[in-house]
Amino acid sequence: MDYQKILNRIENELREFKDAGNVASYIPELCTVEPSKFGVHLITIDNRSYYLGDSDEKFSIQSISKVLSLTLAFMLEDDSLWERVGVEPSGTSFNSLVQLEYEQGIPRNPFINAGALVICDILISRLQNPKQKLLEFARKLSGSSSIDYCIRVSESERQVGYKNAALINLMKSYGNIKNNIETVLDFYFTLCSIEMTCQELAQTFLFLALNGVNPLINERIISVSKSKRINAIMQLCGFYDEAGEFSFKVGLPGKSGIGGGIVAIQPGKYSVAVWSPKLNEKGNSIKGMKVLELLTTKTQSSIF
Repeated sequence: MDYQKILNRIENELREFKDAGNVASYIPELCTVEPSKFGVHLITIDNRSYYLGDSDEKFSIQSISKVLSLTLAFMLEDDSLWERVGVEPSGTSFNSLVQLEYEQGIPRNPFINAGALVICDILISRLQNPKQKLLEFARKLSGSSSIDYCIRVSESERQVGYKNAALINLMKSYGNIKNNIETVLDFYFTLCSIEMTCQELAQTFLFLALNGVNPLINERIISVSKSKRINAIMQLCGFYDEAGEFSFKVGLPGKSGIGGGIVAIQPGKYSVAVWSPKLNEKGNSIKGMKVLELLTTKTQSSIF
């Protein structure tokens, strides 16, 4: 498969594409991103890379980092993890209080804000320095020692994190948060501030394309079973309350972030990361979703 030729054709087709979205506005630091930025990086399991545009420029991966924290927690907790967080699509906003109260403090899945906060709480209980451990994990998977948190972004999120504070207090009242609320929130805001390039992001997720083995370092990261389950959660829950639309149009497990990034997995073939900061009303990159729709159509690589 000549992926570079296909990516070039997609780029040409996108010249007529109307990207009518807006950059994330409710986190002040993300408002400063140039809306026209656009990058793609695809890496195959045999370490062949294909790319376009601003693929080597770092951006805030935001909620995409929740897959990494989930992976760490799943490695530590095994199936007992699912006693505190579910695996169902939410069908409501990623920061909904209504659903969380109705379900008595058990978040629907690990990717909505409430679920990610529970995962952070678990990692704080299990790890001596969860921030450092998560960063080391991301660097190991990507093969890049330059990956880091962005203090400006985490502080910006902290300044407007009122709903996250409401979510965690509600879960604390139901007994589903074990640690100090401020400690968990601090870890959560820091987690979401990780910056990567499209290349680093695609490389980081390559282990999920090869049944839990990272082919870049020839090392098993997680079991085949855990890899299957994480891919399933990405397929069902990776795009807030637009996961059905992504499955319908793209047909790959994936995860988006409000920094405009999307990473997707073709099991047995490749990992691909796209960055385009303009978002639709659901919080997903408009051009990013279109690129991946065109990619799976032209390569016939949907899992369906």
